[in-house]
Amino acid sequence: MLSQSLARLSSGSKITSPADDSAGLAVSMQLTAQMARNTAASNNVNNAVSYNQTQDGYLQQVNSALNRMSELAVQSQDVTKSNSDRALYNQEYQTLGSFVSDVATKDFNGVSLFNGTSLAVTTDSNANTFGMSGVNLASTSYTAATSDTVDTVVNAQKALTDVKTAISQLASDRANIGANEERLGMYSNTLSTLNNNLSAANSQIMDVNVATESTNYAKANILVQTGTAMLAQANAQPNIALKLIG
Repeated sequence: MLSQSLARLSSGSKITSPADDSAGLAVSMQLTAQMARNTAASNNVNNAVSYNQTQDGYLQQVNSALNRMSELAVQSQDVTKSNSDRALYNQEYQTLGSFVSDVATKDFNGVSLFNGTSLAVTTDSNANTFGMSGVNLASTSYTAATSDTVDTVVNAQKALTDVKTAISQLASDRANIGANEERLGMYSNTLSTLNNNLSAANSQIMDVNVATESTNYAKANILVQTGTAMLAQANAQPNIALKLIG
């Protein structure tokens, strides 16, 4: 009893060998494994949130570019402007369009950010997934605008229509990203809460009650010391008897 109490107090665990509580040990192993899987799923979810945040960071700049492109398309339709003026507007328009096209090629750790692919994000310890909708900057909603010109009034009119379509698509895409982040945040909170509860359940099985075990240790220690004293006294009695005989 003394040795067992000392082992429990020194390790902090009330199961120091399978013989102490074989069923409890089995349950604890399963809880510990599930917590590890939950932690892995939580990391996956957090990485997916970072992916979405990176997407939106780029799309904020795309939004600025498209807004300026729509402004240039309107300015090019000014009847007081010459074709030389429109050529300057067109030069800026083309530069902004090239920027949007370049953003479409960006990736996150080797995974494309804007090819439109839906990504399956693991959300729990059983590897169930959430289909995170993608953004496709190579779709015609964007490429029609980036391939336009504003060097003439007619071209500027078409460009304005296409840019307005692109801005509308961008608004929808950013709304989807926001919805993805919101849902992933809920999964992250759920996993955190679940792990806290599993940890508490595992603690009930594995962690030693220091107050109770300290009492047991003191009791066992007193019994050992008392037994040792009694044994020493019992061993001394034959010597006393021999002295009396002698």
